[in-house]
Amino acid sequence: MKALLHKGMAAAPEKYLAHLITEEERTHFEEQGYLYIPNALSTEMREQLINAVDTLHNNALANGRATPGSHWGWSDFLGADDALLNLVDLPTTLPKVWGILGWNIYLYHAHMHVKPPAASDAEEGEGWLEWHQDSGRVNIELETNPRPRLSLKVGYFLTDVSEPGRGNFYIRPGSHLSDMDVPLAEIARDPREATADDVPDDAMPVCVEPGTAVLFDRRLWHSRSPNHSNITRKALFYGYGYRWIRPKDEMSVEVLYDRCDPIRRQLLGAATRNNGRYVPSEDDVPLRGWLIDNLGDNPAYAMGPRHA
Repeated sequence: MKALLHKGMAAAPEKYLAHLITEEERTHFEEQGYLYIPNALSTEMREQLINAVDTLHNNALANGRATPGSHWGWSDFLGADDALLNLVDLPTTLPKVWGILGWNIYLYHAHMHVKPPAASDAEEGEGWLEWHQDSGRVNIELETNPRPRLSLKVGYFLTDVSEPGRGNFYIRPGSHLSDMDVPLAEIARDPREATADDVPDDAMPVCVEPGTAVLFDRRLWHSRSPNHSNITRKALFYGYGYRWIRPKDEMSVEVLYDRCDPIRRQLLGAATRNNGRYVPSEDDVPLRGWLIDNLGDNPAYAMGPRHA
């Protein structure tokens, strides 16, 4: 068996306990649908991540999977570099995730994005994506109002998006509780080009310094935007959901299990059996045991948010 990539949460609980979600943060997330975490990444970690993203992007350019000067995204990357894998259980963000979703969670979705500056002849508004909630058909087929949270994403911004016009992610604060119409005939989300004139009055760009993480509810209505700067925007998004949700992307993670401690294996999707995702045993959810060991039998952290 290969050595573990890191000592794991069991060896360094203080790193995680220092970043538990506060009541102020919880209230902001519940009401607004998002949360900023400044300095979630150290300078060294951010540089390692940029190097990993650049390596994958350059490989994609070399083999034709990416086009020079165009936006590029990729999902099946967790095994490509240790820096990318280490974000799965990052001490500055994971405690916020379990503080919102509880302990029966895993990483069901991950994608990276590289957005070069827009071409000089780009039309006004080019690069906008229609406003949407994540998860596609979930927003049509579940009969609740508002739609269920189910998951959240952590966005890591590796480059400077502290000003608008840098390919910023746009959000509509508080819109996670508003079920706007979705085309019922839609098979998959087929983005339409929108123009800058279509930006709603309640929308705002996410303007953050490099190394900032942004948590957002999957129901939060959001959009990407054009990059009119001279900076290539680089960002990573890690989606956490309940263990009974199917993976959204191709994720070649089983080969990584031997390199991971039990909690990281849970977060990568390991289970003792399929039903363990619905009715977990202690071996299925070592994160729960860690929470009880370190926080006591505190329902707000160990049993999930609906038991608080």
